Amino acid sequence: MGKPMQLTDETFESEINAEQPVLVDFWATWCGPCLMIAPILEELADEMDGKIKITKLDVDRNPRMAMEYGVQSIPTLILFKDGEPVDRLIGYMPKARLLSRLAPHLG
Repeated sequence: MGKPMQLTDETFESEINAEQPVLVDFWATWCGPCLMIAPILEELADEMDGKIKITKLDVDRNPRMAMEYGVQSIPTLILFKDGEPVDRLIGYMPKARLLSRLAPHLG
């Protein structure tokens, strides 16, 4: 059973260099749209376990990686393949739309 993995500035680089695609949710506890998309990401982590790794990075506690990747509004979701960003999604979106954006990268 999958669950989004919590990242930190220290663990970020090692976790995005994975065999499967990695979706990083840049979020904060005070962000309403972040809280709205969180249950969708939990569902995807469970449903797509083994196909994609779903992760979360709290930008208030870990500002270095958010700055490095130019995150200016949250939620920002960045999809990484082989450690490189391949897609960026900004703001809340329903599950079907999120899946349609991820599908081309999942092989």
